[in-house]
Amino acid sequence: MNTIRPDGSSVETHSKVLGYLLWIFGFTGAHRFYYGKPVTGTIWFFTLGLFGIGWLIDVFLVPGMNRDADLRFTSGPVDYSVAWLLLTFLGFFGVHRMYQGKWLTGILYLFTGGLLMFGVLYDFWTLNDQISMKNAQRG
Repeated sequence: MNTIRPDGSSVETHSKVLGYLLWIFGFTGAHRFYYGKPVTGTIWFFTLGLFGIGWLIDVFLVPGMNRDADLRFTSGPVDYSVAWLLLTFLGFFGVHRMYQGKWLTGILYLFTGGLLMFGVLYDFWTLNDQISMKNAQRG
């Protein structure tokens, strides 16, 4: 559950700016993975954003996906946006895992190319949940 401020509003876990930045590469599904939609992210990846049509429609859907992600995932010391930037651009090297404190698997990714990219794909599917669990454990 997301943290609630004293005024009743929820704490932002995801950034709309990063969502739109990833939308630019949206034909790969990056923004959909970021907002916790791995099934449609995978479909976008294999169909180039539903042949570009879904990608164009998503420019209007990003605010809603951002709001849903903010409500769904737990805020805390591990920042979703930082982790997603690291995964998107340096996932092959395991830097996103090291950022979360998962040093052993981060080093393993570093020497195995993200476990031959299968680990990176796994993390695209599960990174939001990994961070949410880590943030919930903060005590």
